[in-house]
Amino acid sequence: MTHNVYVVELDRAVWSLARFAEANPAARSDKPCLYVGLTGLSPEERFRRHKAGIQASRIVRVYGVRLRPRFYARFNPMPFDDAVKMESELARRLRKKGFGVWQK
Repeated sequence: MTHNVYVVELDRAVWSLARFAEANPAARSDKPCLYVGLTGLSPEERFRRHKAGIQASRIVRVYGVRLRPRFYARFNPMPFDDAVKMESELARRLRKKGFGVWQK
């Protein structure tokens, strides 16, 4: 069990990115925007690296506000193959609930 999924809340200013808006046509305005990722690090260390610009997603580096462990903590840790599947599944579930989600 070596990998973790994680969710970062994004500043609402992320809506200024056309690619984010295009990826989330059904997002509800009363829900926060989120980034879903996976890592071999702890979610906390991965978030610190994003914010420091180390192997960072630009969206998290610029718009990342904080981790949202309530969305992912119960799943971690897990084997890499499971984490790959869970990253996509978690993004799908959150979008279905009306969140704006960015996931590579």
